[in-house]
Amino acid sequence: MSSTADRADKAAPGGAPGSYVVSDPEAFTRNMAHVIEFMGKAASAWVEPRERGEVVDNGPVSIPELFATMSKVADFWLSDPRRAAEAQSNLMASYLGVWNDTVKRLSGEEAPAATPPAAVADKRFAHEEWTANPFYDALKRFYLTTSDWADELVQEAEGIDEHTRSKAAFYMRQISHALSPSNFVLTNPELMRDTVKSNGENLVRGMRMFAEDMAAGRGSLRLRQADYSTFEVGRDMALTPGKVVAQSEVCQVIQYEPATPTVLKRPLMIVPPWINKFYILDLSPQKSFIKWAVEQGHTVFVLSWVNPDEQHAAKDWRDYIHDGIVFGLDTVEKATGEREVNTIGYCVGGTLLGAALAYLKTIGDGRIRSATFLTTQIDFTHAGDLKVFVDEDQLATLDNAMRTKGYLDGSRMAAAFNMLRAGDLIWPYFVNNYLKGKEPMPFDLLYWNADSTRMPRANHMFYLRNCYLENRLSRGEMEIGGQRVDLSGIDIPIYNLATREDHIAPALSVYTGSRFLGPNVTFVVTGSGHIAGVVNPPDRNKYQYWTGPRPSDDMPYEEWLLRAEETKGSWWPHWQAWVEPQSGRRVKARKPGGRRLTPIEDAPGSYVRMKS
Repeated sequence: MSSTADRADKAAPGGAPGSYVVSDPEAFTRNMAHVIEFMGKAASAWVEPRERGEVVDNGPVSIPELFATMSKVADFWLSDPRRAAEAQSNLMASYLGVWNDTVKRLSGEEAPAATPPAAVADKRFAHEEWTANPFYDALKRFYLTTSDWADELVQEAEGIDEHTRSKAAFYMRQISHALSPSNFVLTNPELMRDTVKSNGENLVRGMRMFAEDMAAGRGSLRLRQADYSTFEVGRDMALTPGKVVAQSEVCQVIQYEPATPTVLKRPLMIVPPWINKFYILDLSPQKSFIKWAVEQGHTVFVLSWVNPDEQHAAKDWRDYIHDGIVFGLDTVEKATGEREVNTIGYCVGGTLLGAALAYLKTIGDGRIRSATFLTTQIDFTHAGDLKVFVDEDQLATLDNAMRTKGYLDGSRMAAAFNMLRAGDLIWPYFVNNYLKGKEPMPFDLLYWNADSTRMPRANHMFYLRNCYLENRLSRGEMEIGGQRVDLSGIDIPIYNLATREDHIAPALSVYTGSRFLGPNVTFVVTGSGHIAGVVNPPDRNKYQYWTGPRPSDDMPYEEWLLRAEETKGSWWPHWQAWVEPQSGRRVKARKPGGRRLTPIEDAPGSYVRMKS
């Protein structure tokens, strides 16, 4: 007599080999009871903070905003019955094509599955049964057909402005990703196999993690993307030796121990983004730009921004410039005796640095003698997908949400960034964690990504309005402390780095910003994206970079790329060759703090350890 498992092997839909029948119904029933138990705990973790008034639902996307945007697309199609009927008939024709192919396969015809090109490289449908099994192949193709059709509805809708179209396309992507059949047990062959084989134990493990993550998020799902327990700042990352030599209300200033007997005369000060923590540039000894720069002979200082709370609500860009950048320059001068400084600004830290260059010139402070911008937007005409979150209505909602606490929770900003790449940063982890019941692997970059920071209300609103919404910096209309910020006076050497696959600071946007940074701009494009393109040590021999002529108004970015020269490997040595001639002679290595400053604590300091 054949076993239950043997009989199950013959019971797959469409006759394909595979088991979709539970082998131990009693164990399965018991496990489903545990699943319901953990789902109840997750529901309680979601409800209780709301009942106590501790959580107000104000995620990066509001439901009313989504419906208002999508209704504008729907109005175009539904306002003309003929147009609506044509769109529906196109979809039905595609469905009939899928259905006919499926019927042929089920009737025994030797026709290969007509998998759309978009599905070939789609990791969601990598399991062989998505193609081998006619049922799942049809399901996949119906989904992809519908997604493509919905995207076309947005792109072909007339009479809506481009910002609304961008928002609608973004929302449509979120809906399509969420509704993928790969996200549900009953419509994913791999999940079905896992569930049947383990009698539902995978779902028990997954719902346990789901309840834990809901509780950890205090009413919001804190999706775990890595095994965070294996990392600790100061133990496993941010390990370059140094001292905190000064601190203000908004930052600590770290000076790193020299690694060479002599150092370049002009110190280097790094201005990282405050949206994330500085140690992306000191992630591990093997990936640390800071460690590498120290080894090249730079005296490196880094601003480690505070993780703000209620007392920082009114801190704006003037505070971040004076208590951050200017404070840092003062600290460098006290610690080294040097007034002239090379600087690096990364992402929004670079945007702040760009504004500071013009602002400091108006008040007679010329200590910054060169600036390197890493994936930095100065002009926001071609800004990335984050623009979908910025318009008058959304800013008003956001400002109101921050009014009570005085800051934006780090989890909300992290969720917004994750949504920009939902297919990579949300749904694969949702499926792996909560449906497959697998713990994520240790990954230092994703640990850093989850180590979120809060944003002060005044600072964040100033940034979104002046940069993303009104593009005031490049237009010369931004005001800081009552001073008009005019970039036209910048004349120091500039190294402006873009990454070719950046979705946060697109290379086109960075290139466009180059024309506002004075006559002495070296523009470089590196392979990969916003993080991997920057954090690319030379010994890994990964990616490449492109160098070319100085950007100009007469040369579009696409033409610049055609004229650029490609070099394999990291951009770091190219930058070093650019900055070293501007850094003066070699002098005796400097100890952190010098003679005038007493170190406060060891690097990486206490500010970076503050959790949201």
